[in-house]
Amino acid sequence: MIVGIGVDIIEVERIKKIIINYSDAAINKIFTKTEKNYCEQFNERKYEHYAARFATKEAFSKAIGTGFNNNFKLNEIGIFNIETGKPQIELFGNLLEKYGKYKIHISIAHLKEYAVANVVIEE
Repeated sequence: MIVGIGVDIIEVERIKKIIINYSDAAINKIFTKTEKNYCEQFNERKYEHYAARFATKEAFSKAIGTGFNNNFKLNEIGIFNIETGKPQIELFGNLLEKYGKYKIHISIAHLKEYAVANVVIEE
């Protein structure tokens, strides 16, 4: 049974400005170490990858029905890729406690200007 569906699209430039203009401490509240390590390997295209991960977090928040409210912590959700390249969600802290029992499906796409993510949560 499907518990929730969420989708998000974001401008890559918006995420690029956040990463450039804010301190590492602020960035660490948004992205996990694994996400940062993954994105940084893409040099000039790294902002597309950061934006895709941000869009996935927002799509997940929509799928659970909270948005970024109700104590939703962006760094309690991380996106990583398995060997085949397929992205997966990893939950931590309160998000893991509340939603760790569900199967989470994600799809991510990005271009130079936009990133989009779709999340489906299944019981």
